[in-house]
Amino acid sequence: MSHASAQGLRRLTAATLTCGTCLAVLVPGPAHAYSGNNHEKITRAALHWESGSLAAMADARDGAIVADDDGEYFNLGFLHCDNADYLAPRYASAYPRTRDEATTELLACIRGAVARLREAVRHADELVDDDGRIIPRQSDLDPPCAWNEKERRAKCKVLEQLGRGWHPIEDFYSHSNWADKADAGPVNTDNPPGLNRTAIAPFFDVRRYSSMDDPAWAREAAGLVPEDLATGCYPDFESTGLKPVGCTGRIKHNGTLNKDTEASRRSGNGNFQRAADLAAREITRQWNDFTAELVETYPEHGRGQQMVCALTHDHPVSSCR
Repeated sequence: MSHASAQGLRRLTAATLTCGTCLAVLVPGPAHAYSGNNHEKITRAALHWESGSLAAMADARDGAIVADDDGEYFNLGFLHCDNADYLAPRYASAYPRTRDEATTELLACIRGAVARLREAVRHADELVDDDGRIIPRQSDLDPPCAWNEKERRAKCKVLEQLGRGWHPIEDFYSHSNWADKADAGPVNTDNPPGLNRTAIAPFFDVRRYSSMDDPAWAREAAGLVPEDLATGCYPDFESTGLKPVGCTGRIKHNGTLNKDTEASRRSGNGNFQRAADLAAREITRQWNDFTAELVETYPEHGRGQQMVCALTHDHPVSSCR
């Protein structure tokens, strides 16, 4: 696998690395995304780790999965897979954005996940010595990790990269019409089409994309995007090239497409549960792909398997023999 250098990761704009709005559980005021509670439920459903390690990843307030909901990157739309809105001419003769523009936003969301996976694989090398022994100080979770991209402990660094990479992927299912059934009545910007998909999205093949150059995987992913796919316009979030001038005449995140809470307008027709179920299946896929990448990248002395054990076990020095 071709690992991104630290310098290359820094060159990715905040927009590329930021996380999208999360599914929210009944919070006051307009929901920005899946709430931490829903991110936690989805992530716990997807992973079978020991309790302390799972909490470090999935906790609704302090887990790596919600790190991008609080910080400098929060207002970047592609970290929430937002602003990839589009409505085909058969529904709207003059939609403010083209299909290509919407797809560009989605590719930015995917690009961030690819960069995070590359970094997670690179940092995992610090968990285990050359003879396959887990390094105690690198696998320790006491004190708790600080999700500030300045941690020195390898386990914290890997979990942070995975959490920040997975968050927008979870958000995609909440913020898009991928799994939706539309309401009865005409399809328009207030009632976007529903794709009613029952499988996870093929364009989140993050592990394979991480071994390809950017233009190649972007072309492939763009070819997998259905014409009617949309995520909502969020007026306070920056797009890839510019700040949105507003969401007038566009499919909106708030009140139209998001399923951030079970009370959200679009959460009916079983849409909320389908989105959450697919998000959990997606994170299981991402984790399985990541572990396969570790095993393939670090085969000597079973180092890759030991890295997986160190990430999933609370006391790996004694547990992972």
